[in-house]
Amino acid sequence: MPQTPLCFFAASPLFHRRPWRLASGVGAAALLLGLAGCGDTARLPAEAGVGPSPELPEPRKGLIPTVHIAPAKGWPEGGQPQPMQGMQVTPFAKGLDHPRWVYVLPNGDVLVAESDKPAKPQAEQESQGLAKKVRNWVMGKVMARAGSGVPSANRITLLRDADGDGVAETRSVFLQGLHSPFGMALVGSDFYVANTDAVVRFPYAAGQTQITAAPTRVTDLPALPINHHWTKNLIASPDGSKLYVTVGSNSNVAENGMAAEEGRAAIWELDRASGAKRLFATGLRNPNGMGWAPGTNVLWTVVNERDEIGSDLVPDYLTSVRDGGFYGWPYSYFGQRVDARVQPPQPDLVAKAIVPEYALGNHVAPLGLAFAGPQSANGLPPQLAQGAFIGLHGSWNRKPRSGYKVIFVPFQAGQPQGMPLDVLTGFVSPEGDAWGRPVGVALDGKGGVLVADDVGNTLWRVSAARP
Repeated sequence: MPQTPLCFFAASPLFHRRPWRLASGVGAAALLLGLAGCGDTARLPAEAGVGPSPELPEPRKGLIPTVHIAPAKGWPEGGQPQPMQGMQVTPFAKGLDHPRWVYVLPNGDVLVAESDKPAKPQAEQESQGLAKKVRNWVMGKVMARAGSGVPSANRITLLRDADGDGVAETRSVFLQGLHSPFGMALVGSDFYVANTDAVVRFPYAAGQTQITAAPTRVTDLPALPINHHWTKNLIASPDGSKLYVTVGSNSNVAENGMAAEEGRAAIWELDRASGAKRLFATGLRNPNGMGWAPGTNVLWTVVNERDEIGSDLVPDYLTSVRDGGFYGWPYSYFGQRVDARVQPPQPDLVAKAIVPEYALGNHVAPLGLAFAGPQSANGLPPQLAQGAFIGLHGSWNRKPRSGYKVIFVPFQAGQPQGMPLDVLTGFVSPEGDAWGRPVGVALDGKGGVLVADDVGNTLWRVSAARP
């Protein structure tokens, strides 16, 4: 992409020496939005950043970060994503309000968290300096183009497919009045929700279509005042005794200081009986989806890695999660590759950094994760019977774009093997607009994969094509 005169001006010494002042925040914002078109272009093919041994070139940190988003448009009439050969896709439910996460109850009812980032308190907004206000305003505009930043519905909707035709006939408000909900888990008669600031618990009875009971606050989670990565996910241990909760970082690479990262960039372990919690794994910049690899007691997660050191760095990844493990953030990535932006360095911590098992590509933004195994596959084609379905929300910091699809990573003997398969694509139009963006994924136990699309406001169901 040719560089504009504004990009050349931003790269010149004059831009950085001149003590210029803009007359208004709007003028500064216009300049920054113009500069957002500057940035580097990938020199490696997308697949170079995928697999157990991704190619990791030298960092390329520019003066202006690459911003290359597919503007959110929604699906045209009759439009839908494209499934892999031998599969079909149908809308399980349309007209949702920014659906982010999916959870299937034992009776087959499907729960969808309709949610977005919480609004910052007015007092906090007013206390910010002009530079921070302008930056936040610009980032808000950028995220709005990507389909985020809408008012949060703060509810969980229940969808029921009573006749088993792959389309929900009924929907009801299962829970409302939540606080940017994301992860969900049912253990016995206890239903847990990960709000942005706390894990809460509700009583649940099989077949229930609405919960009106008041929540019990189980534990607080790191949230305001910054709450950069607001999504909090949770999963129960196989025996139901523990909950594991993801908390993303408060920054890209700790530019807000490490004090702002306390308890973040981590997965917490919460004991259900006592309420005690501890850090289970750290150095995970923004973990989201979690799952137990079938046939094992090994927890896996997908992680969004750091930005702004080039379109060819850093690969997001899928990894097993070791008790007490440290995965590098913010000091290093993919093991001992030091990020020089983070000062002071921590060589002792870097030496302990665990190398992730499987790179998913640069800036693809993996969010959803659902494992298929011999029993859970239930009618899926053989090539999708053992492995991980992953929702790639899509890049903002890479040219050309990456992600914007659902993939399947095959597993053998509890480990990822080979290159991923594209399961659901076609979320971006030929003109570069986002018709949809995949987030949470879940298996419905009936041979279907459910995919939350937060731009298309649809829950899609992918299944084997009918004869």
